[in-house]
Amino acid sequence: MNLFRSKKHAESIILIDISANSVAGAYAHYPENELPMLLYTRRFPIEARGGEPQEQAMVRALQILGATLIREGAPALMRVTGSGFASDIIVSIDTPWQKTSVHIEHIEQKTSFIFTKNLVIKKLEETNVVTPGKILVDESVIGTILNGYETSDPYGKQAHRASIIVLTSLIDEKVAHAILAILQGLYHTKRILPITSSSLRYQAIRKIFPHEHDMLIVDAAASLTSIALVRKGLLMAITETSSRANDTWMDTVATEFAELAKSYPLPRTILLLAREPDVSFLQQKFSTTNLEKLWLSDNPPRIVPILVSHINGLIRQTNAVLPDLSLFLMILYGQQRIIAGKK
Repeated sequence: MNLFRSKKHAESIILIDISANSVAGAYAHYPENELPMLLYTRRFPIEARGGEPQEQAMVRALQILGATLIREGAPALMRVTGSGFASDIIVSIDTPWQKTSVHIEHIEQKTSFIFTKNLVIKKLEETNVVTPGKILVDESVIGTILNGYETSDPYGKQAHRASIIVLTSLIDEKVAHAILAILQGLYHTKRILPITSSSLRYQAIRKIFPHEHDMLIVDAAASLTSIALVRKGLLMAITETSSRANDTWMDTVATEFAELAKSYPLPRTILLLAREPDVSFLQQKFSTTNLEKLWLSDNPPRIVPILVSHINGLIRQTNAVLPDLSLFLMILYGQQRIIAGKK
């Protein structure tokens, strides 16, 4: 008897993670009212041949990954769920092919109004700015302020003024078209959601640490490091800085902290996201750098590394799945973006 099968409504999706050095894929299964499950994972290196552009090598690795997911992953999904079908594909795209930014849009009218999704959509359409060579693949509303107060369930409420905090994902146009062409050809579907890795990881981390309302998130999992500032549960700023392989990495991070401190009081909690082999090295970098002056305190900030163990209680996995922090964050994002959106 298969213990994982359920007669309840369930969905499966494909997760694709594209970084500067490798591509990874997984099948994720979401039984109703149960923890999501990671059923199959594979990761392949991006290996450029002599003089070959990096994006061309990435595309070749993605083709190999896609074929492997169909050949090995779909049967693994069928053994557990009774079906090899996946309804959607999430594609997380990292540096150097992405740009993530956060901005705040304000809505004001002379008389009070009902705050609706259509109002938000109209505002985003009005403020959309075309960036040459980039395409907008995602605009996630990650915070709403009505009448000066943060509101977790804003739709249908009356307001005199509103502000929406928007996380925007831009992808290199040529790379985006190449990725979509490969995945549509392999899976014969247009239900593909591309998003920048920085945006996806931030939204997944908020799910893991829901009670951390004031924090800095240092995301060093990619070739470039991004820094996000969260105050009172709202993302206020996000910036990208140098590679962690750079000898001046910690100095550059400290400089970015100082720039943020000009506009906001810095939170005392720093969440550090990195590949687990790099975590100890980066923690040592923080411990040997004098950051106290930025907080006007003799006490250093609290550094909390984000580990696979933080996620283990939020998902299930088969014995064949290897720990992969990026894919673990992706399955949590899929739960809140696709699965919850269909209920």
